[in-house]
Amino acid sequence: MDPEKTTKAPSTRSVSDDNTAIYNEVHVDPVFGQTKRGLSGRHVQLMALGGSIGTGLFVGIGGSLRSSGPLSLVLGYIAYCIAFIWPCNLCVGEMATYLPIRGSIFEFAKRYVDEAFGFALGWTYFYTAAMLLCAELSAVATVISFWDDKTNPAAWVALALVVMIAANVFAVQWYGESEFIMASTKILLIVGLILLTFITMVGGNPKHDAYGFRHWKNGDFIHAYWTTGSLGEFLGWWKVVLYAAFSVAGPDLLALAAGEIANPRRQIPRVAKRAFYRIAGFYVMGVFAVGILCSSRDQRLLDALAEGSSGAAASPWVIGIQNLGIEGLPSLINFLILLSAWSCGNAYLYAASRTLYSLALDGQAPQIFKKCSKAGVPLYTVAVPSLIGCLAFMVASSSSVTVFGWFVNLATIGFVLSYTGYLVTFIGWYRALKAQGISRDTLPWKAPFQPYTAYFAIGAGCVVVLFSGWNTLKPFDTQGFITSYFGVAFASFMFVLWKVLKRTSFVVPAEADLLSGKAEVDEECRHWDEEPEKERAQMTRMQRFWDACW
Repeated sequence: MDPEKTTKAPSTRSVSDDNTAIYNEVHVDPVFGQTKRGLSGRHVQLMALGGSIGTGLFVGIGGSLRSSGPLSLVLGYIAYCIAFIWPCNLCVGEMATYLPIRGSIFEFAKRYVDEAFGFALGWTYFYTAAMLLCAELSAVATVISFWDDKTNPAAWVALALVVMIAANVFAVQWYGESEFIMASTKILLIVGLILLTFITMVGGNPKHDAYGFRHWKNGDFIHAYWTTGSLGEFLGWWKVVLYAAFSVAGPDLLALAAGEIANPRRQIPRVAKRAFYRIAGFYVMGVFAVGILCSSRDQRLLDALAEGSSGAAASPWVIGIQNLGIEGLPSLINFLILLSAWSCGNAYLYAASRTLYSLALDGQAPQIFKKCSKAGVPLYTVAVPSLIGCLAFMVASSSSVTVFGWFVNLATIGFVLSYTGYLVTFIGWYRALKAQGISRDTLPWKAPFQPYTAYFAIGAGCVVVLFSGWNTLKPFDTQGFITSYFGVAFASFMFVLWKVLKRTSFVVPAEADLLSGKAEVDEECRHWDEEPEKERAQMTRMQRFWDACW
């Protein structure tokens, strides 16, 4: 059945006094303005890929390598990417391609599940993005102290925050360009490290030592964690899965950018289909390479982690390179790690600000946060997470490594909860399509293997949430338990709060609103759809190659 001809259930949402239309239509609000479609495919590809690559892959990964071993490291990342990140990318891509509106995933949760669920999901993700911003600001201070441990680290936090704010208050295309450049640098770094690992393992190093898989021998390929035997080896693998939950991301940035992507019905499916393979490829190949380059039993790695060494000094990549007698690389790698932290913080300042903007559009945050500049930037929503980012100034009184760890725990549980919420929203969408007789074959893009992988991923997400803080229970670690499960309490509180205040009810699939705003988006996208082949025919060979890359 054609979705345009489907009878739409009456909406329960009212129209505001200033005649602003109901579900995020394309008409510009005369008072507040709106964001603009200034992000190209390459911007969003790099945001979804590079935006999620922070210091976790370059420094923090040493903890998992030391405690779990190189094989558990690879298997943990593979399991998390396949069981959770991949289905989430596909689900978000299908919904956002059909209706690439401002507010996307949180608006979808409200329409297809429950208004209170959308409220809780939006505020949970806002808190998560703000915590990750704080984590990366703390990481900047940690990394810079590799060169300068005399200056108060709060000074470096302030400098990083000012640069991130500047990148986010200009027109969105300039934010996209800055993120494109920094994310490209991170990708070149990880590709360079993978190539370096291959060259050195076959003998291309100052010692001419073809070490191969030496660090995987003598039982060092997998370690028992917390206890001994098979159970300890399983818990070592599980510890890696939990770390992967912090360090691998992407679906969230795709969902939030849906309302600012140029030619969304072409670009969103491309990002959704390719982002997983690129994220999994870089991460899985990256963790595979670091387990080859650096021994998980290396005493320097153990000492660095125990002492909370900063920057490249704690990186298994640098330890492995130094063991091979290669000079001059630590400072270069530390500089690139610094750019990684800066870029990741930049991406999640964007994510937090657009989440707050989406909540304001839905009437779930103060209306002042709808106000945009002439360039289409919601300035007030950039200001709020920037103020929250000031929590990172705690590095002035506590170790930056310790502060970084607090924010990592807070962000990890928030990520898993948010992504699980995206998947639940997709199930609501799937049930609504089925109940209203709309075939998925009529959609602009249909994700494969659904709804089976979505159900499986929801189960995986629930398991990760339930056991995210298992190692804080015995002996009981109050601080660790709170930071591991705070997100669960926060999300539950926000859901109950809106449920009680607004007396909302779960959406009946046959009555879910699938059409509001679609006609306006169709009109907005029409000029991209009219003559795509003609536009491509006018491209040079190099332009066609560049377009195909993204």
